[in-house]
Amino acid sequence: MVAIVDCNSFYTSCERIFRPDLEEKPIIVLSNNDGCIIARNDEAKAMGVGMAGPYFKAKKLIEDNGITTFSSNYNLYGNMSWRVMETLRMLMGEENVEVYSVDECFINMEKIPKKQLHSTALDLKQTVEMWTGIKVSIGVAPTKVLSKVANRLAKKNKINTNCILVLDTPLKIEQALKNTKVEDIWGVGGQYAAKLKAKNIITAYDLSKKDLFWARKNLGGVVGERLIYELKGDRRIFLENPLVEKQMIATTRMFGNPVSDIKSIKEAIATYTTRAAEKLRRQHGAAKTISVFVVPKEQTTNTRFRHGTSIGGHFTLQKATSLTNELIKPAVDLVDKLFESGRSYKKAGVMLSGLVADSSIQGNLFIPHSTNCQRLLMSMIDNVNFSMRDDVLKFAVSGTTRNWKMQQNFHSPRYTTRWDELREIQ
Repeated sequence: MVAIVDCNSFYTSCERIFRPDLEEKPIIVLSNNDGCIIARNDEAKAMGVGMAGPYFKAKKLIEDNGITTFSSNYNLYGNMSWRVMETLRMLMGEENVEVYSVDECFINMEKIPKKQLHSTALDLKQTVEMWTGIKVSIGVAPTKVLSKVANRLAKKNKINTNCILVLDTPLKIEQALKNTKVEDIWGVGGQYAAKLKAKNIITAYDLSKKDLFWARKNLGGVVGERLIYELKGDRRIFLENPLVEKQMIATTRMFGNPVSDIKSIKEAIATYTTRAAEKLRRQHGAAKTISVFVVPKEQTTNTRFRHGTSIGGHFTLQKATSLTNELIKPAVDLVDKLFESGRSYKKAGVMLSGLVADSSIQGNLFIPHSTNCQRLLMSMIDNVNFSMRDDVLKFAVSGTTRNWKMQQNFHSPRYTTRWDELREIQ
């Protein structure tokens, strides 16, 4: 058996942990630059707040109903996610936990006796909620796909299920599949769902009755075949080891306001390169290629510009590096090639690729010790910035005022990762 633990309304739950006055009150969380609604709790849903819609369109509804609004606080969310996952690893063993996303993880329950599945899930739920304050839902079933079905139904009927549903008999599985629409199956997108409905396949149960030959022909070949197996209770998607080393590292941000001067864009690109280089060093890697892109603000009346909606370029280094200064220079030089005078830009980003292990880089015999000294310098800068925060040490090209930074007008304190933002109790 396999379980999936899913944090309920995760972003809003993180905000409410340190604001007990918001218990049972409607809450929403906005995307970068306070643009769209990316999270809402049950109370906000009940008031008609839609998901992924622009904030400005829902602003009147939000203000009229006194809905508390937060900007994205990824420092807080990331730390709370780690606390939830670490709790589950402590309880079930690290080898039995696969972190699937910031608010979900799969757990191997093979060693749990069938009669103890529900009590074990209940113990996990109560312990996570007691230790972290984050409420969770748990679905248990023979396969990953069925566990997602169970989890969804558990969250849909929180009062009746206590946010726990175990599908441990063929009858329970059949009933769950009949109560799940085909578009709600994990791995079935909107286009596939429309095609399936056109073939009179309305529920997950209808799909589970199809044979493998039909799946290969109508449902994406091997992927569709695997999905049918999983719906039938035959596990084909197994727990995986977490990906420790990334194959590509990116840092992208929206600007707080459209930017039209090249100096501000260079500052932003230098800052994003610094962030990406820090991530690169954390996995002891080095990058061979750096890519830069900028996204212009839509301009419908002027067609004289040579580039379209997204502008990008890349530069391949002579040798892979993890040194921030060696990455910033080509990144900033690329801005000169991409920037067009008279045009406004709303977003920019940096991507590092061609990643290799830092230990595999060959030294230069003609410049002894210089690379090692610079690596030591980078390590010292990283340590100072990590302990002091907010870029205490930075390269001058990153700027000092940074007026281009994205808007976060409703940002909450970073309660768990900043000493000066700890929750104060009187």
